[in-house]
Parts: sequence; structure tokens; C-alpha cells
Amino acid sequence: MGLTKLERRDRIRRRIRKIITGTSTKPRLSVFRSNKEIYAQLIDDQTGKTLVAASSRDKETQAAKLNTKIEIAAHVGKRFGELAIKAGINEINFDRGGYLYHGRIKALADGAREGGLKF
Repeated sequence: MGLTKLERRDRIRRRIRKIITGTSTKPRLSVFRSNKEIYAQLIDDQTGKTLVAASSRDKETQAAKLNTKIEIAAHVGKRFGELAIKAGINEINFDRGGYLYHGRIKALADGAREGGLKF
């Protein structure tokens, strides 16, 4: 019997985390996607602290009145990029969290690049 979706995602996530880590100069952009929402945070793995966070539940994102989940993810990514630049972070490591680089994850990454982040 094959793996369930969650087991498969967890296996991929662990494989990615062996390679990608965040430092204070180049933190890790961690993405979590649920059926309704999307969350992104910059993590310094050496100290275990979250530096910047943004999600689709923020007031600015909900006030934008966007229609599709992809538009919402792109808006979250762009806002996240602006917050990271304001915090003095330009370069990051992208951790897709075991999700395929497609759809909402890709839209969030493109929005972060549009917001000024390099990865």
C-alpha cells in the first residue's frame, strides 16, 4: 500500500530540511498551506526565532478583497517581501515545506520576489 498525502509530504519535507537551514544573514522562508489559508515565516534556525511572518489571515490581506486563492497567495508573498526588506533581510532560503512548487506556493514565491527578496 502506498503512502498517504500527508506521509508523502512529511517525507519530502524532512528531505528538504536536511539541506536547507536558515541563518541570521540568510533565513529560511517556511511556507504552510491549508485548504483555506496560506502562511509564510522567516526563521533563523540557529537561534530558533521567527523574524518575519505574514499570512492570508492578516488584516491587510483580508481588506484587499481578493477572489482566488492564488491571488491571495501572491498578495501574501508581496507583503511578506516588503516586511522582510523593512526588517533588513534581502536574501533567503526558500523552504516549500514538502508542497509541490506549483499553484499557490509558486504564486507566494513570485510575490516575495516581486516584494524585493532574492532566492
